[in-house]
Amino acid sequence: MSEGPRPDYLLGSSDAEHERLIRQAALFAPFSERFFRQAGISSGQRVLDLGSGVGDVAMLAGKLVGRSGEVVGIERDERSLAVATARATEAGHDNVSFIQSDISKISLNKSFDAVVGRFILQFVPNPVDVLRAVVPLLKPGAIVAFQEPSFAAFIHVCPQLRLWSATAALIHETGRRAGVHLEMGFALHGVFQEAGLPAPKMHIDIPLGSDPHYSRWVYDVICTLLPRIQEFGLSMEPLGDLATLRERLHQEVTSANAVVPVLPLVGAWSRAARGAGI
Repeated sequence: MSEGPRPDYLLGSSDAEHERLIRQAALFAPFSERFFRQAGISSGQRVLDLGSGVGDVAMLAGKLVGRSGEVVGIERDERSLAVATARATEAGHDNVSFIQSDISKISLNKSFDAVVGRFILQFVPNPVDVLRAVVPLLKPGAIVAFQEPSFAAFIHVCPQLRLWSATAALIHETGRRAGVHLEMGFALHGVFQEAGLPAPKMHIDIPLGSDPHYSRWVYDVICTLLPRIQEFGLSMEPLGDLATLRERLHQEVTSANAVVPVLPLVGAWSRAARGAGI
């Protein structure tokens, strides 16, 4: 079983990508916090965060469980792990720690009240096996809560905005060619059940706005994906000059008096019927 993000992980772990992830997390924070609260994440729990990246989801969970709780983040990339650890320390999250590990090969002598993740299962070859691998680390009745994307809900929101739509379509096509599961959000219903979990409760959140943070999101992702766009031989011509793309995207949105989305978050949560109960 070789689950975990592929070695050629689409988004990489450059300094620029870390900064992008932090900006993205600020947009998603209210939606993820509400989702985790609805799923049952609360004070005193021990939470396992899969694919922690630079630590935003783990720190959000740390806020919810409080100082009487604990969050352990799992991240494979050494550079991302160092950033996450430094950020948690700087922010005073004494209840949050990180471990370097593949998410399918976690070895811990602890049991958890919950396992969470955001935008992680879309990148693994077999998300069912990933969930099966973490179940033994969970207490009976533990919460399983994941947020994953729906690109279909993303690329069809603003067809009247030609530049924004072309940028979104290029992101979508790059992900498709890289083998990303672009509809993992809606697939969670089946994935949970194939992994032996009860059918999850689900909902979708689509952050919308017209301020520069929203148009910048697609620009940021394009910049991160540029090496892969070139590798796949995809045309950047519909986007024009990359140096001015960010400003032109925002101008298009404001001129149309429109709102645009960032990637929709499909949330699914259930409770494990069994676990190791370490």
